[in-house]
Amino acid sequence: MYPAAQCEMRAKADRSGHSSVSSVGTNMTLIITGTTISIPSIKQLEELSGENVKLCMQCATCTGMCPMAAEMDHSPRMVMHLSQFGMLDRLAGSNTYWKCASCHACTVKCPRGIDIAKVMEALRQRVLRKNTNFIEPSALSAERIAELPQIAMVAAFRKLTS
Repeated sequence: MYPAAQCEMRAKADRSGHSSVSSVGTNMTLIITGTTISIPSIKQLEELSGENVKLCMQCATCTGMCPMAAEMDHSPRMVMHLSQFGMLDRLAGSNTYWKCASCHACTVKCPRGIDIAKVMEALRQRVLRKNTNFIEPSALSAERIAELPQIAMVAAFRKLTS
């Protein structure tokens, strides 16, 4: 999936018994204590969404249920996978979380009860907090607005109210 040069891992243990795993070619280091992997981006995502992304077992039911999956750069399962490991930078510039219709079909069928729509909303909020706007309301024509479903408009512009 990823080039071999990006996936080479190096591990070492310090005197306290903690293991440190770093990925060659990236600036990410995981400290594994035997109980918890703590990465700031995961913590922020979980605080914003109220969901524990580490519970995802990668069954891909969310992707199978998603009516927008074919339009997304990354499947909902891939978003959850990247979120579990704090690799949110790989989602930068992706249309995935903007295409989510927040219909909760993924949530209804998730065997772990994860509200993936909330995770997608949290990803949108992370982008907005960086003052980046993906959809410009004035760029939509009146014809386009008329043909779009109302729920799509609500989901797309909800981000502008926070």
